[in-house]
Amino acid sequence: MAGAKITHYLDVVSSWCHWADPAWQKLQRRYAGRVEFAWKIALMNPGDFPVSRAQCDWFYRRSGDTVMQSPYFLNSGWVEPGRPGGYVAPNLVAEAGRDLGVTDDALWRALMDAAMRQGRKIGDMGEAVAAAAEAGRLDPVRLRARSESPEVRARVEASTAEFHALGVTQRPTFVLEDAIGDRAVVSGLVRIEPLEALLESMLGDTAAYAAHAARHGAPPPQ
Repeated sequence: MAGAKITHYLDVVSSWCHWADPAWQKLQRRYAGRVEFAWKIALMNPGDFPVSRAQCDWFYRRSGDTVMQSPYFLNSGWVEPGRPGGYVAPNLVAEAGRDLGVTDDALWRALMDAAMRQGRKIGDMGEAVAAAAEAGRLDPVRLRARSESPEVRARVEASTAEFHALGVTQRPTFVLEDAIGDRAVVSGLVRIEPLEALLESMLGDTAAYAAHAARHGAPPPQ
């Protein structure tokens, strides 16, 4: 681990994960080389999804217009009322990208953009693969095969179980850990300030521990 690590638990079609992405990108730039960044899929529950485009638009007005005061409006075109809770596909595709060498945020960000900015129906595996393969310049046949593999499904189910074990319900959730054993869980917040404050505290404490060890050595055995 670097001085600290932050793990981002997300669902590709969570609008709050979309709104958190600018803060996530700023943190990566600001703490490059000092903090390890990782992401994991945390599938939303079927009942968490809007049941119609009208309902989705209501939520988008609350999150985008009222809370985030965004200059753009999210696109609800990805919502398919006949597919209740059936939006696992884009998350499987994002996870499958790891097996094809895409370990950064590129695929889940591209899928998020395809859904909420372009309105593409990425609940369909074919559409999700097409969007990700185009963005990542990947072979769509290989990507689909990995996305539909039991190994990828198992990893997504395992990371979702990890998320639930944290005792939280909101995506995004961020788990921050440092080299001296401190841990913080931030669930549902999307602005940079609380995450930055926690990282600064962890990095400061870790540096102080290192300075003390350099000056005084290891603790006495008894």
